[in-house]
Amino acid sequence: MISHDPVVRTTSRPLGFGKNHLIALGAIAAFLLVVGIALWTGSSQSALFPVSVNGKYGYMNKSAKLVIAPQFDKASLFTDGLAAVQIGNRWGYIDRSGKLVVAPQFDLADPFSQGLALVGSGPHLGYIDKNGKYAINSQFDGAGQFGDGRAPVFANGRWGYIDKSGKMAIQPQFDEGGNFSDGLAVIRLGNKCGYIDASGKIVITPQFTSAGDFHDGLAMVKSAGRYGYIDKLGRMQIAPQFDSAGDFSDGLSPVGMAGRFGYIDRSGKFAINPQFDHGGSFRAGIAPVWVGNRQAYIDKSGKFVWNPVS
Repeated sequence: MISHDPVVRTTSRPLGFGKNHLIALGAIAAFLLVVGIALWTGSSQSALFPVSVNGKYGYMNKSAKLVIAPQFDKASLFTDGLAAVQIGNRWGYIDRSGKLVVAPQFDLADPFSQGLALVGSGPHLGYIDKNGKYAINSQFDGAGQFGDGRAPVFANGRWGYIDKSGKMAIQPQFDEGGNFSDGLAVIRLGNKCGYIDASGKIVITPQFTSAGDFHDGLAMVKSAGRYGYIDKLGRMQIAPQFDSAGDFSDGLSPVGMAGRFGYIDRSGKFAINPQFDHGGSFRAGIAPVWVGNRQAYIDKSGKFVWNPVS
């Protein structure tokens, strides 16, 4: 199953890699852990995309022109004007010119969301502002990114949600909590997943084996061993039929069938037939795909705009 953005991390996993959202473990986790996991946000005309050249990461623009020279060991997407990059075994942040604005110092670093970024240094996780200063001190064993003014945190053996001041806004009560997106967050109680609103009220009863974040009004869910999509009222809009499934963006979502990944539209019909080994979400009309162990980017017709490279 395809990993979902954003991630929820725990300190029990190898530092610098983090924990993919447990509710939505995925087949493209290896790809996302290399290039970073982030919401596809920002201006479509000025979007920058991480690419690997000879083992180092830089950034290309929508025209597939390199605009930041390959120099980083790992790189994530730009959000809020900054991108997390790894140099050696430490993570910091660069601006769109490629200049380091937060020095590499963290064991792990997530993309910025709503002005804050989840980082880890040592045994705990906290949140920094865009100056690299802690806005919420490092204190959590597990945490996720901010969305709709809330972020999931692991406290006292359960998952709850804090606000941007660090105050607990939804008391810890869930076996697992995902990030808010489109006004809802996926949660797990026992072995079933459902959704809560920003007050913590369950609005879609836990009933799914696994579930993803809402994007473009739809969320991936697993039912009867297959993946489909529900709307925000919990109604099935695309019947469960896929071996794996991702998030909608730019009107398309990656799905897997028989070991190959393609893209469906909101009606559930294939817009790009399954042909890739892995596939990520579209941003500004471009999506990352893998052919074997080689990274590439395609447009919405399925044509390569950045040819597969190691």
